[in-house]
Amino acid sequence: MSAYVVVNIDVLDERAALAYAAVAQRSVLDHGGRYLVAGPTPEPVEGTWDSGRFVVIEFPDMDRVREWYDSPEYRRAREIREGAMRVRMLFAEGAPPEGFSLPA
Repeated sequence: MSAYVVVNIDVLDERAALAYAAVAQRSVLDHGGRYLVAGPTPEPVEGTWDSGRFVVIEFPDMDRVREWYDSPEYRRAREIREGAMRVRMLFAEGAPPEGFSLPA
């Protein structure tokens, strides 16, 4: 089942963020990831969303997400972004096509 990485980003240093993005993007693609959403955070429909940028990445499964996150390539990307970006990241497994089950 597909798995997703949801990321909120605040950039503190644009130059370092660009260096991070180049390394991070290559690592995502090399591990079978596919960008679904990437760019400025859109205006929320409800509530607040306190980040400047928003990314959603799809991977074939959760094992691939963890393989990517723990890879030497992505560890390098994390080192590059240290102090240059605030990143909040969630890993989530996809739901079956029929939706989720409500508790009985």
